[in-house]
Amino acid sequence: MEKYLPRALLVAHLPDTSRIIASASKLTLSPRDFTSITENMDYVKTEEWIRELVKRGHGSPLEHSIFIFEVVCSRVCSHQLVRHRHASFSQLSQRYSDKYLRNMVTKIFEHIGRNPREAGFREYVEAIEGFLDADPGFTELLEVIAEAFIIPPSTVRLKDKESLRAIIQGVKSYYKALVNGIPYEDARYLLPQAVKTRLLVSMNARELIEVFIPLRTCARAQWEIRSIAWQILGELNKVEPLLFKYAGPRCILQDNRSRSKPCTLKDYLEGACTPILERCPELVPREKIRECISTALII
Repeated sequence: MEKYLPRALLVAHLPDTSRIIASASKLTLSPRDFTSITENMDYVKTEEWIRELVKRGHGSPLEHSIFIFEVVCSRVCSHQLVRHRHASFSQLSQRYSDKYLRNMVTKIFEHIGRNPREAGFREYVEAIEGFLDADPGFTELLEVIAEAFIIPPSTVRLKDKESLRAIIQGVKSYYKALVNGIPYEDARYLLPQAVKTRLLVSMNARELIEVFIPLRTCARAQWEIRSIAWQILGELNKVEPLLFKYAGPRCILQDNRSRSKPCTLKDYLEGACTPILERCPELVPREKIRECISTALII
């Protein structure tokens, strides 16, 4: 994946989550204790109980789980992420760490043939000015900026040099403020929102299946958080395919709750399942839903 794009990686999860959730679901109907239920919950039974959960919208058993992701994204995207109330976040402090910006400046020093060792903020400003005065091409600008910023695909597609130069000017203003004695916590006000941040994000399966994935994998979601959501879904399907194979945009969640037998995301994409909803929650008509889901995958 290109360095200027966001990324999400699953770093930890509760082992055997699907079986735990399936057993928790059965516990609500069975007189047997949880240990006994779990011991007898084989692959086939787990799949059956997960399918019933999806079909009936029985969400509470999904809460017996935890999935932890490391996410690198822009501040634009992180503001959207933290709106998910049933999730936990730990975020890189912009006040105490400007690692990404320093990496970018180091790259600039490389481009102008200077050694960044022992350089201070004043030298950073001079290096940035020298780099911009040399009128670098789009590819050079992107290579430098990718160290510290998330860049929209539209900017890359249009090769918009002015946008990239404006971002670098923002970094110059940041370091110039530091030279002038402005504290870190105030100088950061000058940085573009595209600046990278890193978060640890924890969610349970209910938040993922019923809220985050349906909202954020939708074609109507903003491109960056949509990219994060599809990456997260991909990571989840690697470790818990029984649980997350039915997950996808809101149209899939809603359509599956109207079916006697739910369909997987793959079924919808390959045309093995035709939506029965007249329109999706975003008012896309039935005949356009499959196309809309396919479009959502394109970042």
